[in-house]
Amino acid sequence: MKRFLLLIVLCISALAGVWMTIELQKSKKSGVIEAIDARRSIRAYKDTPVEREKLQLLAECGVKAPSAMNRQEWELRIVDNKEWIDACTADYLKAVEGTDKAKYMLTPTFKNIFRNAPAVIFVAAPEGGFSDVNIGMLGENIMLAATELGLGTCCLGSVPYMFMEQGMEKYAKMLNFSDGYHLRFALAVGYPDEEPEAKERDLSKIKFVE
Repeated sequence: MKRFLLLIVLCISALAGVWMTIELQKSKKSGVIEAIDARRSIRAYKDTPVEREKLQLLAECGVKAPSAMNRQEWELRIVDNKEWIDACTADYLKAVEGTDKAKYMLTPTFKNIFRNAPAVIFVAAPEGGFSDVNIGMLGENIMLAATELGLGTCCLGSVPYMFMEQGMEKYAKMLNFSDGYHLRFALAVGYPDEEPEAKERDLSKIKFVE
């Protein structure tokens, strides 16, 4: 009888140990940390349109980011109109014809200048102040939320310069940002059609100050 009871106690102890190990592993990796680990810059997307409910949710996650003195000095415009994206692409390629400006994106799978994504979120903010910090946090919120929803993203810092090319100003105007707000970057959004490996991170840049 004593041996039987001892066996039960040992089994309970072993199960408790397994449970504690599982709980510790869960605490080490929350959903946010998993999304950070899983996020990739995606440059190949399926043709599947992104549901507007999800695009709205991404934008709302973005504007929930912290901002200096809670001024929320940002504006977002979402474009998922394929005709708009295709026309914008055609006009840009025409504007830079004869140069190498679009060479890096003209791969065999090229679809559009927004890294081939079916949807784009354009982000604007005033120049100066803490706007770079504010919109950086906004953009990261969107990218991590997209990862959680099974979507891919790619941050496009070149888009404001693209819209400065001849004939491209009309697209910037169509976004209809408020006075004083300037297009700062765009986020390509779509269902990934690739699974790139994570790039190695240089952890030596992290140091404690004693």
